Amino acid sequence: MRPVACWQGGATVAAEVEINDFGQGVGAELANWVGAEFPPHRIMSGWGCRLEPLDPARHCPSLWQAFAADDGAMWTYLTSGPFADEPAMLAWLQQCAAKGDPQFYTIVDEASGQGLGLASYLRIDPRAGSIEVGWLHFSPAMQRTRLSTAAMALMMARAFALGYRRYEWKCNALNQPSRQAALRLGFSYEGTFRQARVDKGRNRDTAWFSVLDGEWPALKACFERWLADENFDQAGRQRLRLSDLTAACREG
Repeated sequence: MRPVACWQGGATVAAEVEINDFGQGVGAELANWVGAEFPPHRIMSGWGCRLEPLDPARHCPSLWQAFAADDGAMWTYLTSGPFADEPAMLAWLQQCAAKGDPQFYTIVDEASGQGLGLASYLRIDPRAGSIEVGWLHFSPAMQRTRLSTAAMALMMARAFALGYRRYEWKCNALNQPSRQAALRLGFSYEGTFRQARVDKGRNRDTAWFSVLDGEWPALKACFERWLADENFDQAGRQRLRLSDLTAACREG
């Protein structure tokens, strides 16, 4: 092992790496790596949240009602929507449900039984141990709530339990709420891919974030602490901010 200059987080830093017989730095050996498991498409639940495999016929009515409370702003950075009517959204949900990757879930509030949002796993690569969370459609009733955090914690927990090494979050680089949400949830910013896509006839630069398996135990403790009942007063106001907890994890 010897120090080698590496590019990390937008700067050149010295890192201890293994050197091969040719004097070249090589990545850490993963002698026992066998890959991760493709995520089973089944319910996840906890903290008052249920992530149910998307069932268009059953979930569309409550999703349509929940999304209708939005003035249209939630669709700006999404590749789909808004939809003119419920049948149009149902047709889109049917297309989503037919795919294996992305693997779609409806986010259900256990208290009301209503579907309030959508999320998916995508770019699922068990061989590399990499998986992304995306296609996030949070209705106004979900935004900035305990339910939205619970859904993201449940999905992250399952991914690492299945053996994934890398958990990704990507968004339009201009989508400031999504960027802030990624940092709040403990993701690290990795950079921006310029002119990565064309969405709805407009250029999209894509910001990349990730959480690695070695970072998950500390983040898991942050989620459990923040989501605990005692972290909320009788009016439902948080006592500790998740962003403070996860920032300490990144800095530590």
